[in-house]
Amino acid sequence: MSPAAPQPSRRDLLRWGLSAAALLGAGPLGCVSAPPKLDELELSFPAKELIHEAWRGIDPSRVVDAHVHVVGLGTGGTGCFVHPNSTSLLHPIRYAKTWFYKSAAGIYDEARADQLYVERLLDLVSHQRPRGRSLLLAFDKHHDPQGQPVLEHTEFFTPNDYVLRLVEEHGAYFLPAASIHPYREDALDELDRCAEAGAIAIKWLPNAMGIDPLDPRCVPFYERLAKHGLVLISHAGEEQAVDAEEAQELGNPLRLRPALEAGATVFVAHCASLGANRDLDAKPDASGKHPQVQSYDLFRRLMEHEVYRGRLFGEISAMTQFNRCREPLRRTLLATELHDRLINGSDYPLPAIDPVIRTGLLVDLGYLDPAERPFINELFAYDPLTFDFVLKRRIGVRREGGPRRFPPEVFMSADRFPALAKRSAQDAAGG
Repeated sequence: MSPAAPQPSRRDLLRWGLSAAALLGAGPLGCVSAPPKLDELELSFPAKELIHEAWRGIDPSRVVDAHVHVVGLGTGGTGCFVHPNSTSLLHPIRYAKTWFYKSAAGIYDEARADQLYVERLLDLVSHQRPRGRSLLLAFDKHHDPQGQPVLEHTEFFTPNDYVLRLVEEHGAYFLPAASIHPYREDALDELDRCAEAGAIAIKWLPNAMGIDPLDPRCVPFYERLAKHGLVLISHAGEEQAVDAEEAQELGNPLRLRPALEAGATVFVAHCASLGANRDLDAKPDASGKHPQVQSYDLFRRLMEHEVYRGRLFGEISAMTQFNRCREPLRRTLLATELHDRLINGSDYPLPAIDPVIRTGLLVDLGYLDPAERPFINELFAYDPLTFDFVLKRRIGVRREGGPRRFPPEVFMSADRFPALAKRSAQDAAGG
């Protein structure tokens, strides 16, 4: 008898499915349908009740969705771009992923891609009642160790000026997060400029950008962040846009310690809930290698240091996705001692991608009441941002005395951004 074939991983299945979608007719961008305007839709009474219940105990003025991407192709002079392979059928996996992202973001006309992305986002946020604000994320290029941009390794680019302009035009809905590679010769000057222009955070994805947070060259950047009161929002754990082990190691949560030691405030995106990294605190083996430990466990180790309290937070975007929603989500829901140090983010447009969020799986894992699932799904079809918010308010782990859920404080994070809190205090004082 021949040996049993190895079982494909969920990641393999997703990749194959995306590739098949591209090859079997996901088709060119023009095949994407225009999303309905929210004015054209009506929710059922139970769905409306879920929204009402989700907002119970939450002050909208303190709500910030801390993880909203802005992506574009450069139409309308935005300066945005994506890697050429992302829109090429010669690279079916990347092509299919991009097709899903564009479909989720309401981009049905490539000639107006950037404008349609923003129009769809504005339609969603402007119809929310009540509503908070969304933190729009710029995204810098990959840079080499000499601080030079490397376009062949840049997945996408969203300029700081574009995000700052969107916030200037739509300040009732948006807040700005810049993105600056710390190896750039002008990194500190650009940080000063963006802070002066109103940015309240800096976005990094070290694995994809080629940033080693342990590099001594980052220390002056961290010190300047602390001076301005800007938050560092850094992806941690595995990043599926890169495959090299060396690149994945850049997402090690332990590598963020120098930022904290320099006095900066750090949000660990996704609570490092995917993949494994080297345990830099452990003794290396005879070959000089450190043991591999789940990235989430390394994140939890960082959170144990009381000296970081008030400056180190876990950000929960993407944790309801099918590839993250098992043990990391369960343990985070149960860790009530961490709940006052958690920040909500949607990771938009990912909540609008149907294969990524599987409410049936959340029911099967015991997180979600099956009676609520049809109305949660109704919210997905209506508004993926509201869907993401309500879903995170409804999931829980069953325990005696009721399910353990994320409390309202997780969703009221405005005061966790030092620059924003300072600005609000000045406004309140009439300064």
